[in-house]
Amino acid sequence: MISRYSISFLALLALVTPAAAQTLSGQPGLTIAQPGSGSANPPGLTAAGLPGPGTLAWHEQDRARDAAEREAQRAQAERDRENSLYEQGMDAIWDNRWERALTSFTRLAELRGTRADAALYWKSYAQNRLGQRAESLSTLSDLFKSYPTSSYMRQAKAVELELKNSAGQPARPEAQADEDLKMLALNAMAHSNAQEAVPAIENVLNGTGTPLLKSKALFVLAQINSPRARDVLKSVARGSSIPELQGRAIQYLGTQGGAESRAMLAEIYASSTDVDVKRRILRAFMAAGERDRLYTAASTESNPELRKEAIRQLGAMGANDYLWQMYQKESNADLKRQIISALQVAGNVTRMIEIAKTEKDTELRRSAVRNLGIMGSKAASDTLVELYSSEKEPAIRTSIVNALFTQGNSTALVALARKEQDMTMKKEIVQRLANMNDAVARAYMLELLK
Repeated sequence: MISRYSISFLALLALVTPAAAQTLSGQPGLTIAQPGSGSANPPGLTAAGLPGPGTLAWHEQDRARDAAEREAQRAQAERDRENSLYEQGMDAIWDNRWERALTSFTRLAELRGTRADAALYWKSYAQNRLGQRAESLSTLSDLFKSYPTSSYMRQAKAVELELKNSAGQPARPEAQADEDLKMLALNAMAHSNAQEAVPAIENVLNGTGTPLLKSKALFVLAQINSPRARDVLKSVARGSSIPELQGRAIQYLGTQGGAESRAMLAEIYASSTDVDVKRRILRAFMAAGERDRLYTAASTESNPELRKEAIRQLGAMGANDYLWQMYQKESNADLKRQIISALQVAGNVTRMIEIAKTEKDTELRRSAVRNLGIMGSKAASDTLVELYSSEKEPAIRTSIVNALFTQGNSTALVALARKEQDMTMKKEIVQRLANMNDAVARAYMLELLK
């Protein structure tokens, strides 16, 4: 049983150190509801220190949940490691720092994860630039054998041809200077004779020059207003080159072109089956201000992850009307939760309050309550206090307490604690106040000790 003496003891601990207040929750007979548990008083030990009803089942659930969380964390850590190595390697590639690129992509290739084909291609590329031609060919052989359908295959074949044609020839240290001159020439041609520049740019894109040169050539191409230039840019956006350049082509179509370029993106989106490409296009739509196309994707896309991406981009654009229309029509709780997050990003306190007050699904209401805590406006605070007074669901009341804690609203929490008659919930509030090192919280702790 949770008594007033327990709360007074908690207040005393908080005055010594806020962290110490949390230790009380581990004492026999004083188990309290944890945030997100969905239960006001989960099974715990009895006052005598013996297992209470349902304790063993509760611990089994805890162990299963902990195991699932550890596995999810392990998988996420692996993905983070892969992404970090890839980004480090690509930064070195764009800067023509071949030794550093070789180190990063060698380590990434050894992981044999989702980016292994990219790692092998760029490892081979860096080896070639360092004059390690035999090693580069060996790495390409591994790529061809292990990942025959890789999107790097076409460019890898071009690198292989270059390596075989240059067999026995020394490396050319002046190659970088040659590329700088090529870039100057391309810029000059684009300003003086754009029609002749397009075929020259196309040759650069299909060749084995550095990604930096190709990226600059692609940027020049995006500035040329001609059907042929748009066709080449569209071809790269469709995947005729390496994925890194494909992403840049999509970006340029979204930011550099007009309605015609964005129509190309919509066409590519409709015809592509590559989730990553479609995700890039959705982000390009956001950069281009294409709310209607994002709304269409968010409403009709069959892939749930892409629907979520479109919803996120609508939130980033502040497309509140579209988000609210979708929320009212949507039946999938996971997607509704994503819309709630998007409304939070868009800063729509009014709709968040409406969801917190009227949504029938408990978990969605809790999501809205949590977001009101993050949004932190006076209207959000007032709504949280109002909801606490009328709410009967323990899980939501706990979420409201946590939301006010997130806001740092000790004044509201003290007011709730003074009125609260349920000792379990009162302890929940006091425990939050015990971790708020401000004058209002400390004064209330002294009040409890009188």
